[in-house]
Parts: sequence; C-alpha cells; structure tokens
Amino acid sequence: MFRRRKQEEPSTDPAQSADEAARAAEAQPASTGPFDAADVEIGDDPLRVDLGSLVVKAGPGLELQLQVDEASQLVAAVMLVSQTGAVELRPFAAPRNEGIWDDVRKELAAEATRRGGTASEMMGEYGKELHIVAPVTGPRGEQLRQPSRVIGIDGPRWMLRATFFGSAASEPDSGGVLEQALRDVVVVRGSAPIPPRAPLPLRMPGNVQPMDLG
Repeated sequence: MFRRRKQEEPSTDPAQSADEAARAAEAQPASTGPFDAADVEIGDDPLRVDLGSLVVKAGPGLELQLQVDEASQLVAAVMLVSQTGAVELRPFAAPRNEGIWDDVRKELAAEATRRGGTASEMMGEYGKELHIVAPVTGPRGEQLRQPSRVIGIDGPRWMLRATFFGSAASEPDSGGVLEQALRDVVVVRGSAPIPPRAPLPLRMPGNVQPMDLG
C-alpha cells in the first residue's frame, strides 16, 4: 500500500549510522494515517470516497455527511457519523517548513473561553489535543454544555483538524470506528498555491446529501 524509499546498506561509522537512521525515519511515511496522498496508493477501493482534498473511507457503521456553507454553497467540512458520535474533518493549507497546530490549538482554546466554555490540553494519539466544553442551546431552548475533542495533525503543507463529538469526545477509544476512520483519511494537498490556514477545497460527490451549516 505504501511507497517507501529503498533501504541502503548500513554505515560502519556509529555517528554516521545514527544520522542516516534519523533521516530514514523522517523519510518513511507513517504506518497509520491520516496519510499524505504522496505516501499511499488509493486504488479502486469501493469504500473510499473522493472529496477533493480529502479521501475518506465510509465503512460499515458510518454515515457520510457534508456540511455546506449556506452563503457560498461550498463544502466546508466532512462529517463521519456513527451510532454514538461523530467526527468533523476540516483540511487546511500550511507552510512548507512548519506546522500550524500549536498556534491553532491556542486560538481555539481562547475562543472557547471567550464564548463561556472551557478548554484543556491533553496528550493523545497524535500529541497535544484540545478538550472543549461549550455552552449550546438545546432543541427546546434549554442551555446545555457540549463536550468536544479537537485533534490537529500537521502534514506536508497541510493540517487536518478532526473534532470528535458524542462518546468519542468524552471517552476516547483508540479502537473505535471513528478513530479508525480518522486513520484511514488521505489528504490531497495538491500543488496549487494556497495561503497558510486557508481551507483546502472540498467537493461533493453526486451520491452524498449535503447538510447546511446552521
């Protein structure tokens, strides 16, 4: 599935061998996703759905929904929904030589606090993630508090932001269907110049029902 560089003969110099090992580790694609499109062969898997800058796997137990901005009519986010929760996926452009999740995470935490919620950092599968509890209005006008768990994955010239809701937000499960769906994501950055932090373009396949942002 993965294209890996040919392994060279090890050096007899310990210092040189350590340097070569470090460079080789950086050159290898991750063994689990999300993946960059350059590191995988997507093939003709019928469960994979091409959404432009994201390719997702809509397996058993998952419903794929697209969130569409009402004003622009552009796809803003991808939602994968299970019986117990959901994960929202948003891809963004990033600089060539540095990640943006550290800065974005601090800004999201500050915004959550400004809106009357709480935000705390915790270590997770992908490093530092953000656990947010935000005030929301219920269907009958009642005031509720909604937990969410926000993960940022920095890739080559992109960042993928994944926000978990439901049980996956309050009780992370590394073997859960939503967590596995995130690992199966492929990010297609493309070569077009896009300003850092700008959303990467998503498109709607013909067989998916859009869901307006409200």
